[in-house]
Amino acid sequence: MRRFAALILSLVALAWSVGAAAEVRMSFHSFNGSVVFGRFPHTFIVLEGTLDKTGQPIDENYGFTAKTISTRLLNEPVEHAVLAEEDKYIRETNRHFTVTLTDAQYWQVRAEVAKWRDAPGKYYDLDRRNCIHFVGAMAQIAGLRVDYPEDMLRRPKKWLNHITRLNPQLGAEPID
Repeated sequence: MRRFAALILSLVALAWSVGAAAEVRMSFHSFNGSVVFGRFPHTFIVLEGTLDKTGQPIDENYGFTAKTISTRLLNEPVEHAVLAEEDKYIRETNRHFTVTLTDAQYWQVRAEVAKWRDAPGKYYDLDRRNCIHFVGAMAQIAGLRVDYPEDMLRRPKKWLNHITRLNPQLGAEPID
């Protein structure tokens, strides 16, 4: 009888732990930029984990950028792209904070990514619709407070540090 009770207790504990592990985490990253490697300051999101309802593993990332980097983007909207970063590149960035998403929020994020990706025309604007605005839209889906001070629109790390301060419930520290 003891063995049977221990077996049942073990199975319950295992089922509980598997269910608790099913979650998707969205992390917010910034990159300081590198003149040498031609990469400008940038911000993007990383989604990792497992959907609660289906158990589907999630390992994705998204960033919004100009399709082609040229001096035109300094003066006018240009064609846009939603890109995924390589794992080796992600390891070199600043991870500011991470939030847990519900399955519904995950699907909202995916729908928002598709909306930005599939928008017709020239949708990237350095001061009105750049990587910061894209990441801000994702943060709002997660329930975070977001704003866009003008002096931060081209400074992703500074902006994510600002979002960190606007949302003390995150328990995150600004990155130097």
